[in-house]
Amino acid sequence: MKTAFEILPAVSKDAPHIMRFIRELAEYEHALDAVAATEHDLSQALFGASPKVWADICWSGGEPIGFALYFFNFSTWVGRHGLFLEDLYVTPKHRGSGAGKALFRHLARVALAHNCGRFEWNVLDWNQPAIDFYESFGASAQSEWVGYRLDGTALQALARATE
Repeated sequence: MKTAFEILPAVSKDAPHIMRFIRELAEYEHALDAVAATEHDLSQALFGASPKVWADICWSGGEPIGFALYFFNFSTWVGRHGLFLEDLYVTPKHRGSGAGKALFRHLARVALAHNCGRFEWNVLDWNQPAIDFYESFGASAQSEWVGYRLDGTALQALARATE
């Protein structure tokens, strides 16, 4: 028997659910101590005057069981926007139920509705269940690119540099 899911855009009252999902995901990724975001931060980013990031909640039987948080980037080579999936999470109790596939399919539809040329995300190299899940849709790893990050004091130093 297939479970029915309802995927809806997050609204401001969903901020506690999103925060819980983010913390659970961070715990799974062994990085709970790295979560600095607060419900207030999420509310401002997702539901403030000019959002640049969006979230959708997957519901089952009136219960929030997962979420996807995404934003739009741009490819100069493709000449179109792309959808970048920042986080996709389904609670452990509901994994294997089809909720993750439903969220992923939903995001593919969002990407096409916005004329996106790409749908991209990152995955930790040790997260084989996620890698297997993504590859089941025909996704392929982009090994020719190496991700870089500038944050904290290094970001501040670069911004303050005069030369």
